[in-house]
Amino acid sequence: MGKGPGLYSDIGKKARDLLYKDYQADHKFTVTTYTSNGVAITSTGIKKGELLLADLFATVTVDEPAPGLKTIFSFIVPDQRSGKVELQYQHEYAGISTSIGLNANPLVNFSGVVGNNCVSVGTDLSFDTGSGNFTKLNAGLNFTHSDLIASLTLNDKGDTLNASYYHIVSPLTNTAVGAELTHSFSSNENTLTIGTQHALDPLTTVKARLNNYGRASGLIQHEWRPKSLFTISGEVDTRAIEKSAKVGLALALKP
Repeated sequence: MGKGPGLYSDIGKKARDLLYKDYQADHKFTVTTYTSNGVAITSTGIKKGELLLADLFATVTVDEPAPGLKTIFSFIVPDQRSGKVELQYQHEYAGISTSIGLNANPLVNFSGVVGNNCVSVGTDLSFDTGSGNFTKLNAGLNFTHSDLIASLTLNDKGDTLNASYYHIVSPLTNTAVGAELTHSFSSNENTLTIGTQHALDPLTTVKARLNNYGRASGLIQHEWRPKSLFTISGEVDTRAIEKSAKVGLALALKP
């Protein structure tokens, strides 16, 4: 367990990754390369039906220019308005992240967390300088103890309450279970998603999830070379079995 509360984006991250990361309904190909001076370039191609989408994401990270400080510059091609600069600072009792877009009317984001590696509380704010409005007002609470993590967040300017739980069942086989309950105050709707993961061997992982609307998903992921992953995932609506299942393929290369 690391020291400090981490960043706001770490609140509930373990549960989110377990329940949603690597599930893919399309065909996706990703190549990430790193230069000697710390530039990471990720090229992505996604095939959605007959439509092929492609972009290039680049990040430049300056790690530890001062103790606990990290500077990140990122942009996406062909979106010329996507460039932004982010500063991250992590301390034993606090974690702060702030970013600003590199355009005429930038989006400014600030998030901060205070606490320790057991209990932390934080907020996440985004302000649109063009419209003069806050586009994001979130708050979160995180509790970590040994092999379990629980979090509670208030999102969408107070309209959505999200509670999540993550528990490591067996560290040896990377077996874990997780759940997420989301309540929308405006629609009075609840969404419950539960999931699990298990490592068949050191290079192969399987995951499964199910929500209260009857959507069941599963995936198998194999690391066929260091940091390069091949993933097959699928989803079926158990309340409408006659409908075709969604199947996704993803290949991620990190030479």
